[in-house]
Amino acid sequence: MNKTILREIVSEQREMIKKKDLGIEREKLALMEKYIKMPHVIVISGMRRVGKSTLLAQIIDKYYKDSFYYLNFEDERLMDFKVSDFNALYEVFIELFGEKKTFFFDEIQNIKGWERFVRRMHESGFKFFITGSNASLLSAELGTKLTGRFLPLELFPFSFREFLILKGYNLSKKSLTLTKERGGLKRLFAEYLKEGGMPEYLKYQDKDVLKRVYNDILYRDIVARYKIKEVEALRETALYFLSNISSLFSYNKLKQALHLGSSNTIKNFADRLQNSYMVFILNIFSYSLKQQYIAPKKICCVDNGMADAVSFKFSENKGAFLENLVGIELKRRGENVFYYKSAKGFEVDFLIKKGRKIDCAIQVAQSLERSNVKDREFNALLFALKEFNLKQGLVLTEDEEDEVSISGKKILIKPLYKWILE
Repeated sequence: MNKTILREIVSEQREMIKKKDLGIEREKLALMEKYIKMPHVIVISGMRRVGKSTLLAQIIDKYYKDSFYYLNFEDERLMDFKVSDFNALYEVFIELFGEKKTFFFDEIQNIKGWERFVRRMHESGFKFFITGSNASLLSAELGTKLTGRFLPLELFPFSFREFLILKGYNLSKKSLTLTKERGGLKRLFAEYLKEGGMPEYLKYQDKDVLKRVYNDILYRDIVARYKIKEVEALRETALYFLSNISSLFSYNKLKQALHLGSSNTIKNFADRLQNSYMVFILNIFSYSLKQQYIAPKKICCVDNGMADAVSFKFSENKGAFLENLVGIELKRRGENVFYYKSAKGFEVDFLIKKGRKIDCAIQVAQSLERSNVKDREFNALLFALKEFNLKQGLVLTEDEEDEVSISGKKILIKPLYKWILE
């Protein structure tokens, strides 16, 4: 890399990150007070446009002010940047800003071998905050070169709490008890359920923003990076997933539906989409790893708004969006999540595993008013409670609340908007 060009890029980007609109304070920022004091490399990963750069700007503004180096490797002028250029980059940083001890690197996975520079400098006492939007590239590099030296942090689209702050809603204890306040909260939850939490989309209310992110992931992050030739098949796979959130699928059946020659092609596509953080795939819970591998999978999208913008199916399938939102929230909380289906056909939407045991069983239903729906959800949940020796289970609905005891087991029924704020 030409040093003159590097100086221009570094100077411009530093001004941009310092002037960046900080938006609302992300919940993850609260972790930084502890993380900053630790020597580890902080690795922030997540889908494109979920706010990773904004979180870096918030960290800089709150804790570092002028005492930092910053570079975003998404800049097209850095297309020829190689790992051998890091020394030149460090010299440019010192020339322009003096000696600092903290680096902020955005979308670093674009540079092959980046982890070698980070490790060398980290071992010399430097602090690093890095972001990336490809799980497999980050994990492979971190696992081999930075084992034990990094702390991972996954960033998701806005949580419901963050969404409420964006909308100017003052959340308090009265929000869940007083009729007027609860009505306003439920109205905003209905909006959040459909619109999702992508910051840029919520700011401009233009669904083309979501479609651009979707296309960038497909064509820039997957097709270009992995030199995919079956582009149309990849697009159809992604569209199928986002049009069928909360549904079960198998690689073989999807292969047949899309007229592809191999189920491995579908699996590779699913892995790429999952590595980009656009979707996440849940396995069935089984004590047999083989059964987990061969059984159908459950597909979830990381943002309801994106699924709605791409598939245009929200009004037809509100229950699926409620279930998908529960999946997102469980992943946001860092839970080890599965779905469950017994040999007798009883299906439970989510099981949470902690250690070696199942800790919680959750059903999601838009409403329990119809007796056949209530019986189906309760019977499946009761089967799982007995199977895993749990005292109580949870049913999340759009707006119903109750507590019932059946066969010595307790079933809590809660509105999803209440549970998501717990």
